[in-house]
Amino acid sequence: MKIPGFIKRNLLLKMTSLNAGVIGIRLFISLFIQRLLAEMVGEAGVAKIGSLRNLLEMLGSFTSVGVFTGVVKYVAEYKDDKDQLQKLFSTTLVFTIIGVFTVAAVLFFGAGYLSETIFDSLKYEYLIKLLAVVVPFIAMYRIFKAVINGLSRYKVLAKIEIISYILSSALTVALLLIHNLDGALIAIAITPVVQLLALLFIMTSILREYVQFSKLSFKIPMAKSLLAFSLMSFFSTVLLNYVELDIRVMVTNRLSEVDAGIWTAMTNISKNYMVFSSAIFSLYVLPKFAGIYTKTDFKVELANIYKTLMPLFGVGMLLVYFLRDYVIQIIYPDFYAMSPLFKWQLLGDFVRLAALILGYQFLAKKMVRNFIFSEIISLSLFYGFSYYFVEIYGVEGVVIAHFLRYVLYFLLVSYLVFRYFKNNNNSTKKDSVA
Repeated sequence: MKIPGFIKRNLLLKMTSLNAGVIGIRLFISLFIQRLLAEMVGEAGVAKIGSLRNLLEMLGSFTSVGVFTGVVKYVAEYKDDKDQLQKLFSTTLVFTIIGVFTVAAVLFFGAGYLSETIFDSLKYEYLIKLLAVVVPFIAMYRIFKAVINGLSRYKVLAKIEIISYILSSALTVALLLIHNLDGALIAIAITPVVQLLALLFIMTSILREYVQFSKLSFKIPMAKSLLAFSLMSFFSTVLLNYVELDIRVMVTNRLSEVDAGIWTAMTNISKNYMVFSSAIFSLYVLPKFAGIYTKTDFKVELANIYKTLMPLFGVGMLLVYFLRDYVIQIIYPDFYAMSPLFKWQLLGDFVRLAALILGYQFLAKKMVRNFIFSEIISLSLFYGFSYYFVEIYGVEGVVIAHFLRYVLYFLLVSYLVFRYFKNNNNSTKKDSVA
C-alpha cells in the first residue's frame, strides 16, 4: 500500500501514519488483554497492576538517572560528531551504573516496606525483589531507545515496539492463565527484559555504528548537561507516578479499592491512545524545537504540529466518547461506573496534548527552572483538586481534577514559553546595540 503524496511530503504526518499502524496493533492486543484482566482479577487486581506500572515508570527514570531526554537531544545534535557522542555515552554509562546499583539495592533490601506501601500487603515482597534483578534491563532499554529516538529512526522504533509488545503480551496472557493476578504481575515485571532483547535483535548494528562500546570510559565530561535532564525527569516521571500512586491509595482509603480500580481502568484507556503521541514527541517535536531559536520559526512549527495532530486526536477522542459504553462493554465488562469519567478524562487529555507539545520547548532548550516550576504546580493542582473533589463527586472527582489541572497548566506553559522568546529577543536587541 502506497503512502499518499501529501503524507510523504510532511514528515510529521509520515511519522504519525506509521505510528498509527503500530498503535492500532497495540490497541487491538491491549483490548483483548485488558478484558481478560478485568474478567480474571476484577477492579482490585486492575488497581494493583496500575500500581506496578507506576512503579516501573519510576524505575525507568531512576535506573538511567533520568537522562533519556538528554540522550535524545544530544544524539540528535551530535550524531555526526563521534567525539561528542563518546563523551555523551561515557557519561551516560557512569550515571546508569550508579543508578542501577542504587535502585537494585533499595528494591532488594526494602522489598517488605515497598510491598506494604504500594500494595498494602507483604505478599508481593517477592515481586519487588524480582524487580531488583530486572533493573539493569530497564536501564539499558531506556538508553538504547533514547539513541533510536535521537536518530529519528522511527521505522526501526515501530518494528521494535510491535515485536516487543506482541511478545510481552503473549507472556502476560500465558502467566495470567496459569497463575492469575500473580502471573500477570510477574509478566509485567519482566517485560523490560523482553523489550531489551527485541531491541538488540533489531538494532545491534545501528548501535555499533554510533556507540563505540570498546572506547567507553568511566569519565563524566557531560555530567552537568545531563544532570539538568535528570532533574527534569525526576519531576516529570518520578513525581508524576508517585502522585498517581498516592491518589490511588487515597481513593482506596476514602472510597474503596473497587473505585481505585475503576479510575485505573480509565487511565489505562487514556494511556492506550495517549501513547500515540509519546513517540511523536521524542522523534519529531523534541529534535525540531531543539533547532529553533526565533519566536517566528517556533510559532510556524507549533502551528504545523497543532494543525496536524490536534484534529486527529480530537476526532479520535470524540469517537471514544460517543462509543464509551461499547468501549466499556468490550474492554471492561461490568465496569459501568467508568462511563461518567470519560467526559472529563478526554477533555483533560485533549488540553494535555496541546500543553505537552508546548512544554517540549522546556526540554529542547533545557529550561530547567521553568520546567520544574510548571511540573510542581501541575502535580500540586492534580493532587489538591483530586483530594477536594473526591469528597464531593466520588471517583469522578479525580478526572475533574485531571481536566482542571491541565487547563491551568496549559495557560502557565504558554506564558513561560513565549516569555522565553520575548526575553531572548530583548537580549539580542541589546547585544546588537552594544
